[in-house]
Amino acid sequence: MIRRLITLALAALIGPALLAGPVHAERVRDLGAFQGVRSNQLTGYGVVVGLDGTGDDNLEYLTQAMRGTAGRLGLQLPPGVSPGLKNAAAVLITAELPAFAKPGQHIDVTVSAIGKAKSLRGGALVLAPLYGADGQIYGMAQGNLAVGGLGVSGRDGSKLTVNVPTVGRIPEGASVERAVATGFDSAEVLRWNLYQADFLTAARVRDAVNSHYPGTASVEDGVTLALRLPSGADVRSSMMAAIEMLTVVPAETPAKVIVNSRTGTVVINSAVRLAPAAISHGKLVLKVDEKINVSQPGAFSKGQTVVTPESKVSADEEGSHIAYEKGGASLAKVVDALNLLGVGPSDLVEILQALKQAGALKAEMEVL
Repeated sequence: MIRRLITLALAALIGPALLAGPVHAERVRDLGAFQGVRSNQLTGYGVVVGLDGTGDDNLEYLTQAMRGTAGRLGLQLPPGVSPGLKNAAAVLITAELPAFAKPGQHIDVTVSAIGKAKSLRGGALVLAPLYGADGQIYGMAQGNLAVGGLGVSGRDGSKLTVNVPTVGRIPEGASVERAVATGFDSAEVLRWNLYQADFLTAARVRDAVNSHYPGTASVEDGVTLALRLPSGADVRSSMMAAIEMLTVVPAETPAKVIVNSRTGTVVINSAVRLAPAAISHGKLVLKVDEKINVSQPGAFSKGQTVVTPESKVSADEEGSHIAYEKGGASLAKVVDALNLLGVGPSDLVEILQALKQAGALKAEMEVL
């Protein structure tokens, strides 16, 4: 049975090259996106109140925040008073402002504890502004937190934590106060960007667009296409929607092998090929067996029981094979053949690295 497996494996190694699978067409919207039509990140700083003794407990920046919050509500704390705030926590608020979001619409926010708060469960966020990268206020956040984690502790120091109780969400907890201008309806040139740079794919998208709207698209580089569309939101939106639904056959991805040396995981794509090469793989197995022997004296011999160790060391080389690989064969066939020969993940990584070093592996090799 073992000889049969070895024969099948060697036949696979010297067989014809495995042809790459058919390439499928993809929509333009799945290959890239229009420049400027994007979401924007918002951040803010606030205070969560109503906690059941799981707050920050008199942190300086939390005290200052509470003084500011109380001042906005008309309550002035006496100077020199440092309130205990175990029922409040300082938090960082993050949100994502979608493209074309208008004032009055609502977005979700994530609230994360900054200090030593143990849990945000049961808390409510006090009204806090959300800022964009330009320092302008784009939203206001407020509401009750939904916390999926749970944390409890005892007086003896024992603790039990389920998930992360110091992070919560407020569904539709922020209202949009300012819209972000995209300029898609008035810009002279509208740019479309590929998610992954590729000159051939960019040229194919350009040809697909020009086949429907002649003279509209031109390639600027390996990522960007310049689209000259008529002005006006209504006309331009219709053309953008039609362009996104065009189908294009993208270029074949570059040959690449991804190796995770820690876990032995190997990921390859269909573009990987091999030059003519001979592969030799062998395993040297060392075995050390320890046995304890007990020697009992004869009856009435006045002897003593003696324990004697017995060691047996052996070295065997098993699974040694040499296989010749014709040029042009896909790496997938080589990997299948090596698996039949009993090559483990770590050994496979070593073989691939040796092929790359010898110049037989025609691919970029990335080790994580």
